[in-house]
Amino acid sequence: MELDTIIKLENAPIYQKETLVLSNVYLEINKGEFIFLIGKTGSGKSSLLKTLYADLPINEGQANVAGYNLLKLKTKEIPFLRRKIGIVFQDFQLLIDRSVSENLYFVMKATGWNDKRKMQMRMQDVLTKVGLGTKGFKMPHQLSGGEQQRVSIARALINDPEIILADEPTGNLDPDTSNGIMKLLTEISKTGRAVFMATHNYNLIQKYPSRIVQCEDGKITCSGNETN
Repeated sequence: MELDTIIKLENAPIYQKETLVLSNVYLEINKGEFIFLIGKTGSGKSSLLKTLYADLPINEGQANVAGYNLLKLKTKEIPFLRRKIGIVFQDFQLLIDRSVSENLYFVMKATGWNDKRKMQMRMQDVLTKVGLGTKGFKMPHQLSGGEQQRVSIARALINDPEIILADEPTGNLDPDTSNGIMKLLTEISKTGRAVFMATHNYNLIQKYPSRIVQCEDGKITCSGNETN
């Protein structure tokens, strides 16, 4: 892979169980890029994202993500790959019985953090980055939808990942709140992280023009600042 290339798939088939969803995928994403992933429901967007974070296996072609060869990836290596990837979901997926801080601590403990002082500093740092520096004690139900998604983004940032994969992160949010989330994700890409965002929201795509990867008829096509 090139030095700045953080995701590279060549002639890669994407399967959902036994079903071929996308064939001959060619995809190259560089550090610091913001890329939209579009396509109809069922076109393969989520399957592609799940393949990138090793939730779905890949057995053919070439697939490299954050320095890992997905075809040779051992089960015990998956947690190390996922430390380099932050994942943001449409439905937030927060632990509703724990405070914002406890949600972040949960992820940190699960990924090998054990120094309480460093954990506290990192947690405060990411909450401040997403504009929730004073909300660590709140429970998820005390937050608005936009604030809950910001917690989700803070959680994705906790291990200082190289890649953010966002699956419809504005799908449950109103337009103003969606704009705030988009600005935040765009800022994150400017810090050198790759942001790959699946969306149905064409207003956002027009407002924040960027490279587009489209899933359609079992293939993907790329547009924008790179010729594939």
